[in-house]
Amino acid sequence: MRIELDNCVVRSWELSDAASIAKYANNRKIWLHLRDAFPHPYTLDDAQRFLARVTTMEPETYFAIAVGQEAVGSIGYGLRDDVERCSAEIGYWVAEPFWGRGIATAALRAVTQYAMQTHDLTRVYALPFDGNPASCRALEKAGFVLEGRMRKSAIKDGKILDQLLYARVS
Repeated sequence: MRIELDNCVVRSWELSDAASIAKYANNRKIWLHLRDAFPHPYTLDDAQRFLARVTTMEPETYFAIAVGQEAVGSIGYGLRDDVERCSAEIGYWVAEPFWGRGIATAALRAVTQYAMQTHDLTRVYALPFDGNPASCRALEKAGFVLEGRMRKSAIKDGKILDQLLYARVS
């Protein structure tokens, strides 16, 4: 998959992306806003394990966010099943040197549309932690609506946090 955007490209992962992902993902500021499955510190071995998994997934639901030829972030969605099979949860991160450029917003718009069309979804949602206003702004600019606050629903870095429920529906 490849989607050309004004300020970045969303594309399939390549094994050669390991070094750039290890370089940019090894950042505590990024780790603080992601699930614990995202390791910190983030090593080249972590990047290689991630790429070995996502480059063989069917269907492909995890993508690189690239600027030029370099992968500078990730965006992906998890398809739900059973009664929630019309929904997917989306997650993303962008390397700190690229913050504030609208890259997350552009990637969110493109991948949400791709996910909805490809998998016949009626709903894509995200659960940013409270205290991550940049992510909330990116979601809102990408057409997501705040539906609610999930109080004390997550623990990160030893702290109990609220999560905010954002969704885009067709």
